[in-house]
Amino acid sequence: MNAHRLRPAVVVLAAVALAAVLTGCQGGGSAAGAAGAAGTPSTGATASSAPGTSGGKGGAAASADATAGAHATATVSPGTTGGGTATAKPASKTTAPAADCVSSAPDPDHVDPDEIALYRVEELPGSTGKVNLVIQHGAWGCPDKDTDGAPFVVTGEDARWAMDQAAYVTATNPITSSSKNQRIGVGELIDWVDAHPDSGLVFRYETGADGSIDRLEQVYTP
Repeated sequence: MNAHRLRPAVVVLAAVALAAVLTGCQGGGSAAGAAGAAGTPSTGATASSAPGTSGGKGGAAASADATAGAHATATVSPGTTGGGTATAKPASKTTAPAADCVSSAPDPDHVDPDEIALYRVEELPGSTGKVNLVIQHGAWGCPDKDTDGAPFVVTGEDARWAMDQAAYVTATNPITSSSKNQRIGVGELIDWVDAHPDSGLVFRYETGADGSIDRLEQVYTP
């Protein structure tokens, strides 16, 4: 009889003890978990609060911002316009303009490189295929107010330059009756110059591979 009464009490006590054990285990695990959560940052938190970043941006973004800031503070230097192209400075009012004409015989460094004054023609042996032009170098002078054109001011020293007998030659007044250049033969030029020596007509010339004149074109002067 007493044994039957004690059995339910023992069972109740055992159940209470087991519940206490289970409650303690669960409490300890929750505390450990809470402690772990408080002491160990998560992966996301590490990335967002890593040293050297600001406002949650990564290192690359911060570097890009710094570069953009450097460009934003750059200034365009004086004398340049958009794109960095330098602007031309206005010419000084005291700078003299380049001379377009001469008032006296030019020195050898200032003669016209493409034009000569023709005075005479000297024939050479036919085997050479050349003739000698007696010329003077010069430069265009300043026109007089009473004349229609500028004079060709020569150096005053004769020089000789070989010209090919098959050269391309053009002439205008007074060699021809036209004010426009017309093609003539070398023989025709020689005949006119022989009949009018020391005329000093101005010609523009070109030279060939051997250095002799192979093109001679009269410059029309009114």
